[in-house]
Amino acid sequence: MDLEKIKQRLLEKQAEIMLRVARTHDHIHHREEPVSADFSEQVTELEHEEIIHALDEEGRVELKRISQALQRIESGDYGICLLCGEEIGEGRLQALPEASQCINCANASGA
Repeated sequence: MDLEKIKQRLLEKQAEIMLRVARTHDHIHHREEPVSADFSEQVTELEHEEIIHALDEEGRVELKRISQALQRIESGDYGICLLCGEEIGEGRLQALPEASQCINCANASGA
């Protein structure tokens, strides 16, 4: 397993998500449009805001997982399941480089 390639993929993914989180953060905190007088329009706007908040939270969770994966690479623990201590399959790491659990533990825990 080429840890440098995986590290590079994680760093690229981290940069991409950081941009997305910054955009959602800007949207959440710098909204300039006035609230619509139309109730149905207000409902639609509220639904959009909820989606943006959910995307923001999802991005932050992804960033945390990526950061933890990068830390495991640096500490030499990358590719070892945090639950059972067994190796995480290379195919799983290729598909999900931030994975912290082997497929069996992930399935058992619902992650």
